[in-house]
Amino acid sequence: MIKIFTNEQAKELDKYTIQNEPISSVDLIERAATLFMHEFCRRYSKQSRIFIFAGQGNNGADALAIARLLTDESYKVETYLFNPTENLSPECQTNKAYLLEEFPDIPFHEIIDDFEPPQLTERDIIIDGLFGTGLNRPLTGGFAAMVDYINQSGSTIVSIDIPSGLFGEDNSENNPDAIIRANLTLTFGSPKLAFFLPENAPYTGDWKVLDIGLLPEIVARTQTPYHLMMEDDIANLIEPRNKFAHKGMFGHALLVAGSRGKTGAALLAAQSCLRSGTGLLTVHLPQCGETVLQTAIPEAMLSIDPHKDHFTMIPEIQSYSAVGIGPGLGQHTDSVIGMEDLLKSSSKPLVIDADGINILAANKPLLSYVPPRSILTPHPKEFDRIAGGSTNTFERLQKATSFATEYKVILVLKGAYTAICLPEGGIYFNPTGNPGMATAGSGDVLTGIILGLLAQGFDSNTAAILGVFLHGTAGDLAAAMDSEESLLASDITAMLGKAYKQLR
Repeated sequence: MIKIFTNEQAKELDKYTIQNEPISSVDLIERAATLFMHEFCRRYSKQSRIFIFAGQGNNGADALAIARLLTDESYKVETYLFNPTENLSPECQTNKAYLLEEFPDIPFHEIIDDFEPPQLTERDIIIDGLFGTGLNRPLTGGFAAMVDYINQSGSTIVSIDIPSGLFGEDNSENNPDAIIRANLTLTFGSPKLAFFLPENAPYTGDWKVLDIGLLPEIVARTQTPYHLMMEDDIANLIEPRNKFAHKGMFGHALLVAGSRGKTGAALLAAQSCLRSGTGLLTVHLPQCGETVLQTAIPEAMLSIDPHKDHFTMIPEIQSYSAVGIGPGLGQHTDSVIGMEDLLKSSSKPLVIDADGINILAANKPLLSYVPPRSILTPHPKEFDRIAGGSTNTFERLQKATSFATEYKVILVLKGAYTAICLPEGGIYFNPTGNPGMATAGSGDVLTGIILGLLAQGFDSNTAAILGVFLHGTAGDLAAAMDSEESLLASDITAMLGKAYKQLR
């Protein structure tokens, strides 16, 4: 897992590394600039003109070091250093001297008063080094105008560490018109929390973390609730099966799902549950779905509800390894009563999705009966119904964290970087998946996967983390085979086998 640190923590990591490696601040900047230069050279041609905009602080020092390194690589570089207060940081001053000493004839402009902007085109590349993570208030005045000029240029924009004007965490009080809209952000050390929030995607563009060699002991020792899941860590969660294994060793899942017109949701969840590796699956659904399920999934057993159209009552559940409820369930009054009975009678964690969450949102006293360590998998609107609306994703994430802690549940807040919020307070972001998975039934597939893992004996935290990663990996494989536009939820299920193989 990659830890995600706050701006203040990142400063302390840099400081510790400087003091204990030991390495000077200027040399650490040189290390970061060299990594940036190599990544930049890998991506961009020397045929483009490069315009570098540097600020007065250490982000500007990075920019000036990059200007020198790219010039040495024979790129056509023109540098603008904005110094309106005539007060450069020591590192920025040093890198200015290095640049002009090594390349005295380089096009270099130090802006103190008036700025005559260059004529930029779509063929040009801008390297943004105006402001870094130390910024704590929205840009105004000349710098805001500068940001607007860069954004309107049509040039490709590459930001150093973080787009200028963007805060590292909470941007709810920021000015969206005064933030660089980068095509690419090359960030140092670890990703910033802001990168995982959808409202910030127009500013960060694609992003990549460059490892600048912060000392491992301080990284390990520094606590943070935020983590980015990595494939190697997830792969270690999957153990090979015993040669003499039998189906009874991999659990018996019960899926409560479906209603008239929504049998497909039950079908999708059931298929993915079986594909995730559970030994046995029973689907409890109303009478209207019996023929469909029995025909489409002969591997599943059925428990038929007394009602022909919707769920009304649960079967005996004590013999099941894990129970999931919600896909296509509907919210009939009878279903509310049936779900209340399930919550009160279950001694094991449940997987609750879709209409299961909507029933909880409309009947909030039921939340007190949700078994500890149950897994809830809402999309943002479903979560807003259960926890109240949010003005932005940062606020919603804080609510999700509090909700998971208060109710002692695992909350899977679905999205581009699905956030798994644990009752202990940890938040794990998932890097897999693609926009093609924003399609009907994708959430039902995720429910089935997590239910199947829970039934196999994975603890709730692991079932949620592994399930989300597998779901996204299968979606990526499906999109690679065809396209994001044509992707169906059933394609995700079909790729689960290959997802497992890829992780192994």
